[in-house]
Amino acid sequence: MIDTVKTLGIVFDNEQKNGYCSGEIVSGHVLLELLTATQIKAIKITARGCAQVCWNEGPCRASSPISAPMATPSLGHCIKEEVEYFGASQTLMETTGSEDGEWVSLDAGRHEFAFRFVLPQRPLVSSFVGRHGKVQYWVNAVLQRPSAQDQSVRREFPVLCHIDVNSPSLLSPVSTNKEKMISCWIFTSGPVSLSVNIDRKGYCNGEVIPIYAEIENCSSRLVVPKATIYQMQTFLARGKTKTYRQAVASVRGNHIPSGSSDSWNGKALKIPPLPPSVLNSALIRVEYSLAVTVQIPGTRKLRAELPIVIGTIPYGGMGARSASVSSRVSRDTSWLTLALPEEPEAPPNYADVVSEEEFELHSPSLVQSEELERQLGGPIFAYIQEFRFQPPPVYCEVDPHPARALEPPPQLGWLAAPRAGLAL
Repeated sequence: MIDTVKTLGIVFDNEQKNGYCSGEIVSGHVLLELLTATQIKAIKITARGCAQVCWNEGPCRASSPISAPMATPSLGHCIKEEVEYFGASQTLMETTGSEDGEWVSLDAGRHEFAFRFVLPQRPLVSSFVGRHGKVQYWVNAVLQRPSAQDQSVRREFPVLCHIDVNSPSLLSPVSTNKEKMISCWIFTSGPVSLSVNIDRKGYCNGEVIPIYAEIENCSSRLVVPKATIYQMQTFLARGKTKTYRQAVASVRGNHIPSGSSDSWNGKALKIPPLPPSVLNSALIRVEYSLAVTVQIPGTRKLRAELPIVIGTIPYGGMGARSASVSSRVSRDTSWLTLALPEEPEAPPNYADVVSEEEFELHSPSLVQSEELERQLGGPIFAYIQEFRFQPPPVYCEVDPHPARALEPPPQLGWLAAPRAGLAL
């Protein structure tokens, strides 16, 4: 039997919309194209939104088909849970079919059936798809025919829970200090200290985070600072928790030799396109942090981590900061966000062309570093690494090692003879 349905689809009225918010209207139409005249029983549509989490826990062993009857049951089990945020349904077309089989007959061609849903006024959770769970909102249309199986189509739509980074809690600066003592055998090599601060806690996609940091290296090692934005996904179900952490953006600083220090006066780290923070769900949380780490060969990294929030309503400049404290002042000074840092940064170091993989490949182990320092009585690792990544010598037209000038060559005999004759 040839299927008479050519197309069954869902079209939203605003296809370019980035996200729907609480209380907004989701509207569109169900598109039905028929090849020939077709009897229709009903066309129904449902809209739904929910959070779902699922992960496997414990050992999970699959048995082969041969040993299936004798296989012991697997100890692994799936942890899952679901919470519904929104649900609604509509009947776009329906016939009360009689015993004689009277159904609505639609002619061949294109037919459209409009639908309209209003999202709840309460705060909704933003759409998100993560490692072990997701928050999704969708519309599902079902075509019912008397002489065929039901046919359905599903279409998702994004939902945003707005986070205003101009709120007072997200405008406050964040800072922290960390220090790590480096030791060599039973002797103390010296501390590595780190101080980090950022102007505010809330940012949006595409913004640049200016990082202010002071790194002091009093150890005998060559250290490398690095700033990274991390995304932390937390999934909760049945009293259990599952987390997943990933780096989404990073920037590396210059190498800091032993006994030196470095300052970041607004080092820029741009935020890539990221889903906003999810902080109002009982099953899924999406959080972000800015971590500044100092890589120290032979020991664990020194880490300072600051919490940040990725919002949806961008920062409005100093005027927004003042308005959050007092509504008496409302000036637009957003141009200040484009100001240059207090002190321009130096151009990139030659060592920046050396990747982290290459750096770690040539970095000796802790035992090797301590043995070299013990035998030579000094911070040999710092000098070795500093020499390894030094740029080539600067070109100079003056030879620093001039060769001894040669004496003038003797004159040839056929030139000396005429002079002798003239002298006589």
